[in-house]
Amino acid sequence: MTEPFMLDLHTYLERLGYSSAPPPTLDTLRELQARHTAEFPFETLASMLRVPVEVEPAAIQDKLLRQGRGGYCFELNRLYLLLLQALGFDARGLTGRVVMGGPEDALPARTHMLVLVTLDGVRYISDVGFGGMVPTGPLLLDSEAEQATPHEPYRLTLVDGTYTLRALVAGSWRAMYVFDLQQVADIDYVVGNWYVCTHPDSPFLGQMIAARTGPGLRKTLNNGSFAIHRLGQASERVQLQSVDEVLKVLREEFGIQVPEHPERREIIERLIAGA
Repeated sequence: MTEPFMLDLHTYLERLGYSSAPPPTLDTLRELQARHTAEFPFETLASMLRVPVEVEPAAIQDKLLRQGRGGYCFELNRLYLLLLQALGFDARGLTGRVVMGGPEDALPARTHMLVLVTLDGVRYISDVGFGGMVPTGPLLLDSEAEQATPHEPYRLTLVDGTYTLRALVAGSWRAMYVFDLQQVADIDYVVGNWYVCTHPDSPFLGQMIAARTGPGLRKTLNNGSFAIHRLGQASERVQLQSVDEVLKVLREEFGIQVPEHPERREIIERLIAGA
């Protein structure tokens, strides 16, 4: 019989800079989201290595809190949802379809997880798992106005029950993902995650992607291309030339302990060459 999952709240909060549990307020939600995206990197190293990604809470907790790793949305947002609920927030998971870089009216699979939080009857979306364009602050759900975050401005629009999240990037509003408010069951995360980490059409399979936020900046790694994007400034990009350079950047810039794997160097070399 499987033991019930216990969230290691003390260690989780300690990683986020808290010595005790903060109250379930909007200020706390803002602070949690900003700290989480800075502390726990988005990364696809498991799917790069073609290792199955487990999305059971115990496996995610072990990976994020004990293995020195990050993860993608089904990991980062799933543990974050459990954190919010443990702190007393009225929160539940949602799923969405990623349209970034493609047509807004496309209907790709539901491969993104985000969180809906209700505070005093007011609804917000909170997301700590959307890679290089993750919103770093909660967003009012029932508003179509431009909303500031610690990084780029975002806005939400609603058409026929479907919300579209857009970010202001280089002077234009670019769609990130679409979502609705339908109830989500744990099996929906399992199915979405299975597609992301195993399907040949998954954008993460065999790819090395990492992202992390910081004060006024974002760091991204796309195979061999490492970039630092500072607000209001031109991006700084460097093409990494060796496996050791990549491992150093993952460790020092993203705080990731790269997992051992017999083909790790060969796979990274191939990705560098392809970039």
